[in-house]
Amino acid sequence: MSSNAPVEPRHTALDALHRSLGATMTDFAGWDMPLRYGSERDEHLAVRTKAGLFDLSHMGEITVTGPQAASLLDFALVGNIGGVKPGRARYTMICRADGGILDDLIVYRLAETTYMVVANASNAQTVLDALVERAAGFDAEVRDDRDAYALLAIQGPESPGILKSLTDADLDGLKYYAGLPGTVASVPALIARTGYTGEDGFELFVAPADAEKLWQALTDAGAPVGLVPCGLSCRDTLRLEAGMPLYGHELSTALTPFDAGLGRVVKFEKEGDFVGREALTEAAARAESQPPRVLVGLIAEGRRVPRAGYPVVADGKVVGEVTSGAPSPTLGKPIAMAYVDAAHSAPGTPGVGVDIRGSHEPYEVVALPFYKRQK
Repeated sequence: MSSNAPVEPRHTALDALHRSLGATMTDFAGWDMPLRYGSERDEHLAVRTKAGLFDLSHMGEITVTGPQAASLLDFALVGNIGGVKPGRARYTMICRADGGILDDLIVYRLAETTYMVVANASNAQTVLDALVERAAGFDAEVRDDRDAYALLAIQGPESPGILKSLTDADLDGLKYYAGLPGTVASVPALIARTGYTGEDGFELFVAPADAEKLWQALTDAGAPVGLVPCGLSCRDTLRLEAGMPLYGHELSTALTPFDAGLGRVVKFEKEGDFVGREALTEAAARAESQPPRVLVGLIAEGRRVPRAGYPVVADGKVVGEVTSGAPSPTLGKPIAMAYVDAAHSAPGTPGVGVDIRGSHEPYEVVALPFYKRQK
């Protein structure tokens, strides 16, 4: 008997806390998540100048363990995962046999034979199913650990100082894209120097039962330097300014990593076959001879905001499509990422605009990212 009843959204361990803070909640990939607590602009600027605290417990954690865990991941993913040292992390992708991107991932090597794959919330089940299927014949176990973790992120220039006040872990020695086990406010955590905002910051993987205690400790320690809770809305404008792709916008099964300008994540030099190798070899050759559309930045000359799917135009012709667009709090103007024909992709290319409901609004083509933090 089939039921058409709506599926109840999932709730993170911090759900009651978000509501007590007056968060505007939204359904995101089947999870009830905070969109904003107050002003999106204020939350965005806090991360750029002070610090912001995010609940990212909707992300999908998948543990891969066993003697052949590295071999399995080298076969299943496009990156050279066996070459990642314990304690380090790698940005990579999982593709279909035809080269289409199933998801972009961060893989942490926690120990010699233990890895944690972190997938986007919307694709976590797809990634889990693909890894289980691809594990056939390997002496390795794929485990769904989505319920084993809550994930908090503290991002912004004040975040190292805030975190240092709560842990004796060696944060100064923790490189970008590395992780180490430690305790934060007496809570056991995997402390990772990763993020999706363009700022320095940390992602803290903890047991769901410890999430509220850790959130409160970070809030208290950060209050004197301007830390604020942040929702998904400012996370999106932060990653857009930083030129970071979002699955379903800049990445999809219709695109290979080479179409997305991210061919560098495909490691053909690694030993053995991997899913998509043949198709991606062809895609790489095709990109050399016939450059695909290029992902560029667009900055508005006017005030109208471009949205995903809007056509990019030049000389009366459609030359591309907007993938993400929003007002930029840092630049004070609307910005967008778009795939455009190679002939119109050079920064400063004249005559490029976006068709916003029939009106061709002028835009400046710029190289990504729009924003880069000062080291």
